[in-house]
Amino acid sequence: MAETTVTPGRPTRSGNGGRGSPRPVRQGLSERALGKVFVSPSIILMAMVALFPVLYAFVLSLYLYTRRQPIGFGGIDNYVRALTDSRFWDSIQFTFIFTVTSVTAEFLIGLGFALLMNQAFRGRGVTRAAILIPWVIPTVIAAQMWFFMFNVTPGFINSVLGLGNFNWLGQSGWATFTVVFADVWKTAPFVALLLLAGLQTIPNDVYESARVDGAGMFARFWYVTLPLLKPAILVALLFRTVDALRVYDLPQVMTRGAFGTESLSMLVQQYVVRTPNPGYGAALSTLTFIVVLGIGIIFVRLLGRDLVIGSGVEGGRR
Repeated sequence: MAETTVTPGRPTRSGNGGRGSPRPVRQGLSERALGKVFVSPSIILMAMVALFPVLYAFVLSLYLYTRRQPIGFGGIDNYVRALTDSRFWDSIQFTFIFTVTSVTAEFLIGLGFALLMNQAFRGRGVTRAAILIPWVIPTVIAAQMWFFMFNVTPGFINSVLGLGNFNWLGQSGWATFTVVFADVWKTAPFVALLLLAGLQTIPNDVYESARVDGAGMFARFWYVTLPLLKPAILVALLFRTVDALRVYDLPQVMTRGAFGTESLSMLVQQYVVRTPNPGYGAALSTLTFIVVLGIGIIFVRLLGRDLVIGSGVEGGRR
């Protein structure tokens, strides 16, 4: 019989009976891949729900209509008509002016409100409730309220400021100011609420360490609060920017779009509902979607893509 020689110090690996343990064999999908499989049905469903109206509007925009009656395929004729219409560019101008001014003012005022509500003082609950009241009021009601206050009759603003019969709503520039003012009054508390949530996540130990190191109030705000509040700032600005680009109710109620206050959404509503032209209205709707989507993408790119969808850092790899 042949003799089997076993080398000392080197364990045999004959199944589970040897001294060496076999390496575990990973079978199936990884945890990340399995997560993608489970989430994919929801993502596909959401994509279908979100993309179907956009695709349908784009297809509709390629046809020409007389009122609601189709008269044939027009290709990009509706887009050429929109891009050569001064009314379209005027609505873009007002929408961008409204967005930049209102979002900037809402952020500055909202940040001040958030810092105030984050402090511990007597009557803080009442102060928080008072600050958030404008946000609770429906936008149409708030717009109607400010319409009466800025109107010549009864002229509450004019009476307080002693301006007589100054026509806020009947002059270009001032009409835009009234709409922006009403939006800032209505929505600044919403920005404050988002920023307050971000402030609540900043640990007090960070402020104590900065105070021990000799940092003053302004230094703590600039080097501690703002950097740690950046994710909340991004979310607040992104939400408000996209929402402001779609503004409709405030200028519709306060000025009816007169004196240079017609927004993109109001122009779309004009050709979809009041003067029905499905093809041209769909083209305007598609252009509005492109503008809002483009601004949103640029916004995220400039302010930090990783803060919105995650840094993508895992295991030391980006």
